[in-house]
Amino acid sequence: MSDDTPHDAGMRVRRAVLGDAHVDRANERKTEFTADFQDFITRYAWGEVWTGDGVDRPTRSMLTLAILAATGCEDEFAMHVRAARRNGLEPERIKEVLMHVAIYAGVPRANTAFGIANAILADERTE
Repeated sequence: MSDDTPHDAGMRVRRAVLGDAHVDRANERKTEFTADFQDFITRYAWGEVWTGDGVDRPTRSMLTLAILAATGCEDEFAMHVRAARRNGLEPERIKEVLMHVAIYAGVPRANTAFGIANAILADERTE
């Protein structure tokens, strides 16, 4: 068993899923006002939920994409499309998630999400 704190475990998973560059930027932008929030995200979202044994990372990515698309959280959705690709989700799986969003959360939300995901996937193809 590891002696990691939820924060340590969370930071490790956060870096694995979002990438070092993203986490480093978030840490660089951290202020006295936002420090507690960043710690909260790292400990609970990444150190508790994302490290759980009940669901694998690709499935967590699909759930996260569906929720963010359905609730219109476009910036977070874009970040998690990239994370989903790091977690091994193929574009076909992302498309299927968004088709589900269209049925259960509405075509306009899915349309916006498709546009965001399509741009990110196109960028991947040109890199």
